[in-house]
Amino acid sequence: LQDSHSRSERFMTTKQAWGGFWLLALIWGSSYMFIRIGVAQVPPFQLVFIRTGIAALGLTAVVYGRGKRLPTDWRSIRDLLFLGIVNTVFPFALITWGETRIESSLASVLQATSALFSLVVAHFIFADERITWRKVTGLGIGFLGVMVLASRSSSQVTSAVTPTMHLFGQLAIVLSSLCYAIGGVYGRKAMQHRLEPIVTAAGAMLVAAVITGLVAYGAPLWGGAAPVSLTQLTPSVLGALLALGLVNTFGAYLIFYSLIAILGAARTSMVTYVLPVVGLFLGALFLHEPIDSRLLLGATLIIGSIGISNLQWAPFVTLLRARRPSVL
Repeated sequence: LQDSHSRSERFMTTKQAWGGFWLLALIWGSSYMFIRIGVAQVPPFQLVFIRTGIAALGLTAVVYGRGKRLPTDWRSIRDLLFLGIVNTVFPFALITWGETRIESSLASVLQATSALFSLVVAHFIFADERITWRKVTGLGIGFLGVMVLASRSSSQVTSAVTPTMHLFGQLAIVLSSLCYAIGGVYGRKAMQHRLEPIVTAAGAMLVAAVITGLVAYGAPLWGGAAPVSLTQLTPSVLGALLALGLVNTFGAYLIFYSLIAILGAARTSMVTYVLPVVGLFLGALFLHEPIDSRLLLGATLIIGSIGISNLQWAPFVTLLRARRPSVL
Protein backbone atom coordinates (compact mmCIF):
# COMPACT_ATOMS: atom_id res chain seq x y z
CA LEU A 1 0.00 0.00 0.00
CA GLN A 2 2.87 2.36 0.84
CA ASP A 3 4.58 1.61 -2.50
CA SER A 4 1.28 2.26 -4.30
CA HIS A 5 0.89 5.59 -2.51
CA SER A 6 4.49 6.55 -3.38
CA ARG A 7 3.92 5.73 -7.07
CA SER A 8 0.72 7.80 -7.02
CA GLU A 9 2.61 10.78 -5.54
CA ARG A 10 5.30 10.51 -8.22
CA PHE A 11 2.66 10.32 -10.92
CA MET A 12 0.88 13.40 -9.62
CA THR A 13 4.18 15.26 -9.39
CA THR A 14 5.05 14.37 -12.98
CA LYS A 15 1.53 15.19 -14.14
CA GLN A 16 1.73 18.62 -12.50
CA ALA A 17 5.18 19.11 -14.01
CA TRP A 18 3.85 18.59 -17.52
CA GLY A 19 1.21 21.19 -16.73
CA GLY A 20 4.06 23.50 -15.76
CA PHE A 21 5.80 22.60 -19.01
CA TRP A 22 2.90 23.91 -21.10
CA LEU A 23 2.57 26.95 -18.86
CA LEU A 24 6.28 27.70 -19.40
CA ALA A 25 5.82 27.35 -23.17
CA LEU A 26 2.97 29.86 -23.07
CA ILE A 27 4.94 32.29 -20.87
CA TRP A 28 8.17 32.19 -22.87
CA GLY A 29 6.32 32.12 -26.18
CA SER A 30 4.45 35.30 -25.23
CA SER A 31 7.71 37.18 -24.53
CA TYR A 32 8.09 38.13 -28.18
CA MET A 33 4.63 39.69 -28.23
CA PHE A 34 5.31 41.70 -25.05
CA ILE A 35 8.67 42.89 -26.39
CA ARG A 36 7.03 44.03 -29.62
CA ILE A 37 4.47 45.98 -27.60
CA GLY A 38 7.13 47.49 -25.33
CA VAL A 39 9.53 48.73 -28.01
CA ALA A 40 6.77 50.90 -29.44
CA GLN A 41 7.47 53.42 -26.66
CA VAL A 42 10.58 52.28 -24.76
CA PRO A 43 14.20 52.24 -26.03
CA PRO A 44 15.58 48.68 -26.28
CA PHE A 45 18.19 48.94 -23.51
CA GLN A 46 15.78 50.56 -21.09
CA LEU A 47 13.29 47.76 -21.76
CA VAL A 48 15.98 45.15 -21.09
CA PHE A 49 17.03 46.97 -17.90
CA ILE A 50 13.48 47.00 -16.55
CA ARG A 51 13.03 43.34 -17.43
CA THR A 52 16.32 42.14 -15.91
CA GLY A 53 16.07 44.49 -12.93
CA ILE A 54 12.73 43.05 -11.83
CA ALA A 55 13.93 39.48 -12.38
CA ALA A 56 17.24 40.10 -10.59
CA LEU A 57 15.47 41.40 -7.47
CA GLY A 58 13.08 38.46 -7.44
CA LEU A 59 15.68 35.76 -8.07
CA THR A 60 18.13 37.20 -5.53
CA ALA A 61 15.35 37.27 -2.91
CA VAL A 62 14.60 33.61 -3.66
CA VAL A 63 18.28 32.66 -3.35
CA TYR A 64 18.68 34.28 0.08
CA GLY A 65 15.22 33.13 1.13
CA ARG A 66 16.34 29.54 0.57
CA GLY A 67 19.38 30.04 2.77
CA LYS A 68 21.85 30.32 -0.10
CA ARG A 69 24.00 33.26 -1.15
CA LEU A 70 25.62 34.70 -4.22
CA PRO A 71 29.26 33.63 -4.66
CA THR A 72 32.13 35.91 -3.75
CA ASP A 73 35.11 33.97 -5.15
CA TRP A 74 36.66 35.33 -8.35
CA ARG A 75 36.16 32.18 -10.42
CA SER A 76 32.41 32.16 -9.81
CA ILE A 77 32.14 35.93 -10.30
CA ARG A 78 33.95 35.55 -13.64
CA ASP A 79 31.44 32.89 -14.68
CA LEU A 80 28.50 35.08 -13.69
CA LEU A 81 29.97 38.05 -15.57
CA PHE A 82 30.34 35.94 -18.70
CA LEU A 83 26.83 34.49 -18.43
CA GLY A 84 25.29 37.86 -17.55
CA ILE A 85 26.81 39.46 -20.64
CA VAL A 86 26.77 36.65 -23.23
CA ASN A 87 23.67 34.76 -22.12
CA THR A 88 21.53 37.71 -21.03
CA VAL A 89 22.63 41.22 -22.06
CA PHE A 90 23.59 40.39 -25.65
CA PRO A 91 20.60 38.16 -26.54
CA PHE A 92 18.02 40.28 -24.69
CA ALA A 93 19.31 43.45 -26.36
CA LEU A 94 19.55 41.85 -29.82
CA ILE A 95 16.03 40.41 -29.60
CA THR A 96 14.60 43.69 -28.35
CA TRP A 97 16.33 45.76 -31.04
CA GLY A 98 15.45 43.17 -33.66
CA GLU A 99 11.77 43.47 -32.83
CA THR A 100 11.88 47.15 -33.66
CA ARG A 101 12.43 45.92 -37.23
CA ILE A 102 10.55 42.61 -37.52
CA GLU A 103 7.34 40.98 -36.33
CA SER A 104 7.18 39.14 -33.01
CA SER A 105 6.00 35.96 -34.75
CA LEU A 106 9.06 35.92 -37.01
CA ALA A 107 11.34 36.56 -34.02
CA SER A 108 9.88 33.58 -32.16
CA VAL A 109 10.60 31.29 -35.10
CA LEU A 110 14.15 32.52 -35.66
CA GLN A 111 14.90 32.20 -31.94
CA ALA A 112 14.42 28.44 -32.24
CA THR A 113 17.74 28.26 -34.09
CA SER A 114 19.50 28.51 -30.72
CA ALA A 115 18.97 24.76 -30.36
CA LEU A 116 20.86 24.22 -33.63
CA PHE A 117 23.72 26.52 -32.67
CA SER A 118 23.99 24.62 -29.38
CA LEU A 119 24.78 21.44 -31.31
CA VAL A 120 27.76 23.10 -32.98
CA VAL A 121 29.08 24.80 -29.83
CA ALA A 122 28.68 21.66 -27.69
CA HIS A 123 30.62 19.63 -30.27
CA PHE A 124 33.79 21.54 -29.41
CA ILE A 125 33.24 21.54 -25.63
CA PHE A 126 31.79 18.18 -24.58
CA ALA A 127 33.13 14.78 -25.59
CA ASP A 128 29.63 13.24 -25.44
CA GLU A 129 28.06 15.88 -27.70
CA ARG A 130 29.84 15.20 -31.00
CA ILE A 131 28.33 16.17 -34.35
CA THR A 132 26.81 13.24 -36.24
CA TRP A 133 25.43 12.95 -39.75
CA ARG A 134 21.92 13.15 -38.31
CA LYS A 135 22.79 16.43 -36.60
CA VAL A 136 24.44 17.75 -39.78
CA THR A 137 21.24 16.96 -41.68
CA GLY A 138 19.23 18.83 -39.06
CA LEU A 139 21.56 21.82 -39.27
CA GLY A 140 21.23 21.90 -43.05
CA ILE A 141 17.43 21.83 -42.91
CA GLY A 142 17.42 24.52 -40.23
CA PHE A 143 19.70 26.73 -42.32
CA LEU A 144 17.33 26.27 -45.26
CA GLY A 145 14.46 27.38 -43.02
CA VAL A 146 16.36 30.55 -42.09
CA MET A 147 16.97 31.26 -45.79
CA VAL A 148 13.26 30.89 -46.50
CA LEU A 149 12.45 33.37 -43.74
CA ALA A 150 15.14 35.78 -44.94
CA SER A 151 13.57 35.78 -48.40
CA ARG A 152 10.46 37.39 -46.88
CA SER A 153 12.36 40.64 -46.29
CA SER A 154 11.87 41.74 -49.89
CA SER A 155 8.11 41.86 -49.31
CA GLN A 156 8.26 43.60 -45.90
CA VAL A 157 8.37 47.17 -47.13
CA THR A 158 6.70 49.78 -44.90
CA SER A 159 7.15 53.47 -44.29
CA ALA A 160 9.26 52.69 -41.22
CA VAL A 161 11.16 49.52 -42.15
CA THR A 162 13.03 48.93 -45.40
CA PRO A 163 13.84 45.41 -46.68
CA THR A 164 17.45 45.90 -45.57
CA MET A 165 16.50 46.87 -42.00
CA HIS A 166 14.01 43.99 -41.91
CA LEU A 167 16.86 41.65 -42.84
CA PHE A 168 19.08 43.23 -40.16
CA GLY A 169 16.31 42.63 -37.63
CA GLN A 170 16.31 38.94 -38.55
CA LEU A 171 20.09 38.82 -38.30
CA ALA A 172 19.91 40.28 -34.78
CA ILE A 173 17.60 37.46 -33.67
CA VAL A 174 19.88 34.82 -35.21
CA LEU A 175 22.89 36.36 -33.44
CA SER A 176 20.96 36.29 -30.17
CA SER A 177 20.41 32.56 -30.73
CA LEU A 178 24.16 32.09 -31.15
CA CYS A 179 24.71 33.97 -27.87
CA TYR A 180 22.21 31.70 -26.11
CA ALA A 181 24.01 28.65 -27.48
CA ILE A 182 27.41 29.82 -26.27
CA GLY A 183 26.03 30.94 -22.91
CA GLY A 184 24.06 27.74 -22.43
CA VAL A 185 27.06 25.51 -23.04
CA TYR A 186 29.28 27.69 -20.83
CA GLY A 187 26.62 27.64 -18.13
CA ARG A 188 26.54 23.85 -18.22
CA LYS A 189 30.27 23.80 -17.54
CA ALA A 190 29.98 26.43 -14.80
CA MET A 191 27.21 24.57 -13.00
CA GLN A 192 29.09 21.27 -12.92
CA HIS A 193 29.90 20.77 -9.22
CA ARG A 194 30.27 24.52 -8.59
CA LEU A 195 27.27 26.82 -9.11
CA GLU A 196 23.67 25.89 -8.40
CA PRO A 197 21.24 26.73 -11.23
CA ILE A 198 19.11 29.21 -9.24
CA VAL A 199 22.25 30.97 -7.93
CA THR A 200 23.63 31.16 -11.48
CA ALA A 201 20.37 32.62 -12.78
CA ALA A 202 20.21 35.24 -10.01
CA GLY A 203 23.85 36.26 -10.35
CA ALA A 204 23.78 36.49 -14.14
CA MET A 205 20.54 38.48 -14.06
CA LEU A 206 22.02 40.89 -11.52
CA VAL A 207 25.05 41.44 -13.78
CA ALA A 208 22.72 42.04 -16.74
CA ALA A 209 20.60 44.54 -14.80
CA VAL A 210 23.63 46.60 -13.76
CA ILE A 211 25.13 46.67 -17.26
CA THR A 212 21.91 47.46 -19.11
CA GLY A 213 21.01 50.12 -16.54
CA LEU A 214 24.32 51.87 -17.10
CA VAL A 215 23.90 51.69 -20.88
CA ALA A 216 20.25 52.78 -20.84
CA TYR A 217 20.78 55.85 -18.66
CA GLY A 218 24.19 56.70 -20.09
CA ALA A 219 23.01 56.51 -23.71
CA PRO A 220 22.32 60.28 -24.05
CA LEU A 221 26.01 60.95 -23.35
CA TRP A 222 27.00 59.42 -26.69
CA GLY A 223 23.93 60.42 -28.70
CA GLY A 224 21.68 57.49 -27.88
CA ALA A 225 17.99 57.56 -27.05
CA ALA A 226 17.16 58.98 -23.63
CA PRO A 227 15.13 56.80 -21.24
CA VAL A 228 11.43 57.56 -21.13
CA SER A 229 9.46 58.22 -17.96
CA LEU A 230 7.24 55.32 -16.93
CA THR A 231 4.43 57.82 -16.30
CA GLN A 232 4.40 58.58 -20.03
CA LEU A 233 3.72 54.98 -21.05
CA THR A 234 0.32 53.72 -22.06
CA PRO A 235 -1.25 51.03 -19.84
CA SER A 236 -0.64 48.34 -22.47
CA VAL A 237 3.09 49.11 -22.72
CA LEU A 238 3.51 49.39 -18.95
CA GLY A 239 1.67 46.08 -18.53
CA ALA A 240 3.93 44.45 -21.13
CA LEU A 241 7.06 45.62 -19.25
CA LEU A 242 5.78 44.31 -15.92
CA ALA A 243 4.80 41.01 -17.50
CA LEU A 244 8.25 40.61 -19.06
CA GLY A 245 10.00 41.19 -15.74
CA LEU A 246 7.70 39.47 -13.25
CA VAL A 247 6.26 36.61 -15.28
CA ASN A 248 8.30 35.99 -18.42
CA THR A 249 11.71 36.25 -16.74
CA PHE A 250 11.49 35.89 -12.94
CA GLY A 251 8.53 33.49 -12.86
CA ALA A 252 9.67 31.56 -15.93
CA TYR A 253 13.11 30.85 -14.44
CA LEU A 254 11.54 29.46 -11.26
CA ILE A 255 9.27 27.18 -13.30
CA PHE A 256 12.13 26.15 -15.59
CA TYR A 257 14.43 24.95 -12.79
CA SER A 258 11.54 23.24 -11.00
CA LEU A 259 10.78 21.29 -14.19
CA ILE A 260 14.40 20.23 -14.59
CA ALA A 261 14.28 18.72 -11.09
CA ILE A 262 11.23 16.59 -12.00
CA LEU A 263 11.32 16.00 -15.76
CA GLY A 264 15.06 16.27 -16.34
CA ALA A 265 16.97 18.69 -18.54
CA ALA A 266 16.37 16.81 -21.81
CA ARG A 267 12.59 16.70 -21.58
CA THR A 268 12.38 20.23 -20.22
CA SER A 269 14.40 21.53 -23.19
CA MET A 270 11.65 20.22 -25.49
CA VAL A 271 9.83 23.47 -24.71
CA THR A 272 11.94 24.87 -27.58
CA TYR A 273 9.66 23.07 -30.02
CA VAL A 274 6.56 24.84 -28.71
CA LEU A 275 7.76 28.46 -28.49
CA PRO A 276 7.54 29.28 -32.23
CA VAL A 277 3.98 27.94 -32.37
CA VAL A 278 2.95 30.06 -29.39
CA GLY A 279 4.74 33.12 -30.81
CA LEU A 280 3.09 32.73 -34.22
CA PHE A 281 -0.37 32.30 -32.71
CA LEU A 282 -0.15 35.22 -30.26
CA GLY A 283 1.40 37.55 -32.85
CA ALA A 284 -1.41 36.86 -35.28
CA LEU A 285 -4.17 36.96 -32.65
CA PHE A 286 -3.24 40.07 -30.67
CA LEU A 287 -0.91 42.05 -32.94
CA HIS A 288 -2.58 41.11 -36.23
CA GLU A 289 0.74 40.07 -37.75
CA PRO A 290 0.45 38.33 -41.14
CA ILE A 291 1.21 34.62 -41.43
CA ASP A 292 2.11 33.71 -45.01
CA SER A 293 3.24 30.50 -46.66
CA ARG A 294 6.96 31.30 -46.39
CA LEU A 295 6.68 32.00 -42.67
CA LEU A 296 4.91 28.68 -42.13
CA LEU A 297 7.40 26.81 -44.35
CA GLY A 298 10.40 28.37 -42.59
CA ALA A 299 8.91 27.57 -39.18
CA THR A 300 8.24 23.97 -40.21
CA LEU A 301 11.79 23.50 -41.50
CA ILE A 302 13.40 24.97 -38.37
CA ILE A 303 11.21 23.06 -35.90
CA GLY A 304 11.67 19.89 -37.95
CA SER A 305 15.43 20.37 -38.00
CA ILE A 306 15.50 20.55 -34.20
CA GLY A 307 13.55 17.31 -34.03
CA ILE A 308 15.88 15.55 -36.48
CA SER A 309 18.97 16.78 -34.66
CA ASN A 310 17.79 15.73 -31.21
CA LEU A 311 15.64 12.65 -31.89
CA GLN A 312 16.91 9.55 -30.15
CA TRP A 313 16.13 6.49 -32.23
CA ALA A 314 17.41 3.83 -29.81
CA PRO A 315 14.57 4.10 -27.23
CA PHE A 316 12.01 4.15 -30.06
CA VAL A 317 13.45 1.01 -31.69
CA THR A 318 13.60 -0.75 -28.33
CA LEU A 319 9.95 0.12 -27.72
CA LEU A 320 8.93 -1.27 -31.11
CA ARG A 321 10.83 -4.51 -30.48
CA ALA A 322 9.24 -4.86 -27.07
CA ARG A 323 5.77 -4.58 -28.60
CA ARG A 324 6.50 -6.90 -31.56
CA PRO A 325 4.66 -10.22 -31.09
CA SER A 326 6.91 -13.24 -30.88
CA VAL A 327 6.88 -15.66 -33.80
CA LEU A 328 5.90 -19.18 -32.77
